[in-house]
Amino acid sequence: MKKVVWSGILALGLGLSAPSFAFDLGTAIGAASNVFQAATLTDAEVKAYASQMALQSDKSNSVASPSSAYGKRLNKIIKGWQNTDGLKLNFKVYQDKEVNAFAMADGTVRLNSGLLDLMTDDEVRFVLGHEIGHVKLGHSKSQLTKSLLTSGFVQGVSSVGGTAGQLADSQLGGLLESFLEAQFSQSDENASDTYGLNLITAKKVNPQAAVTALEKLAALGDGG
Repeated sequence: MKKVVWSGILALGLGLSAPSFAFDLGTAIGAASNVFQAATLTDAEVKAYASQMALQSDKSNSVASPSSAYGKRLNKIIKGWQNTDGLKLNFKVYQDKEVNAFAMADGTVRLNSGLLDLMTDDEVRFVLGHEIGHVKLGHSKSQLTKSLLTSGFVQGVSSVGGTAGQLADSQLGGLLESFLEAQFSQSDENASDTYGLNLITAKKVNPQAAVTALEKLAALGDGG
């Protein structure tokens, strides 16, 4: 459930120059270097890029304050969830009527007010469990790595020492869009559903909430 309204990956071009169709060696080397760097990103680098994207996303959205009705409800829902299954998680609500949620490899979890309006607290907990599943099971890291691999934005990654380069806002915006529009595989979605169900069960949440949450999402025509 990358989003409740789900998610393409930017295309990588290795141009040929007309009219002679001569191969552009410089472009090819640059693209190949980008692919190599993205393919060899460490966990720390991927998390660093995710953190940059999270800041950009928060700047681009209206974040509900902790003292708002949505903020207070979220705090009630996630009580005891900030450290879950070895993950350090941070949660925020975007004031947006679209039914939507996503998580990133650094533990960022965001949900829209539209999701809170649609669902009960326990149903929201299942959705959050599903999103946490994408992080814990490595789906979010894999998806971001794919976006980095095809974006050409990884030129700032050091080949020695491996530190994530600081991306410009325009680059972050494109990368974030690519990440949010990318589709998880059905097997990833199923695995995250199972993870979310197991998580809420372990946290003494009525497992029926998973069923009713998925029914509400299906009624929206969004699958998941």
